[in-house]
Amino acid sequence: MFEMFATWFSALPVMSQVYWCCAVAGSLIFLIQLVLTLLGMDASDIDVDFDGPDTMDLGGGMSLFTVRALVNFLVGFGWSGVCFGKVVDSAALTVAIAVATGLLFSWVILFLYSKMKRLEYNAAFAISDCVGQTGTVYLRIPAARSGMGKVQVSVRGSVHEVAACTDGGQIASGTLVRVVEAINADCLLVVPAAQ
Repeated sequence: MFEMFATWFSALPVMSQVYWCCAVAGSLIFLIQLVLTLLGMDASDIDVDFDGPDTMDLGGGMSLFTVRALVNFLVGFGWSGVCFGKVVDSAALTVAIAVATGLLFSWVILFLYSKMKRLEYNAAFAISDCVGQTGTVYLRIPAARSGMGKVQVSVRGSVHEVAACTDGGQIASGTLVRVVEAINADCLLVVPAAQ
């Protein structure tokens, strides 16, 4: 079987061999990158760093010179060369189409990754983020810190249910309150919002 492949490959024109090598190698590396990305192991994408004012940095940590961009260029270049090599009679036109397709593949993937980067969000919640916010009493809050009730406070679009106490009188369920202080990692000091 290997001999049949070797015979077929050696019978191809040189540019067709280049296209096939780029297409197969690029596709294999692309599949490996895809699997690693799906497993969450793609954080160490290698960037080529060119110091100077004329780099191709696209902003937001995205650069045109990355392993991912090179692999996508090879996939686009190789497969378009394979496909158009038999359809287009001019070798120069085939190379131009392959290069343009490779650049387009690289740009599209970088564009999509830059958009996905914007979707990243740290949803870590710190109780101190509640200070100054208003909320609603969920379970009544006993007077003069004699016990704890619960409040629902919205922080960055997420509603959190947190233990709360007050220095004043008892606060009934459903009352609108303002968070004055984070007493500790589990409890807020609140006052009625009307105060």
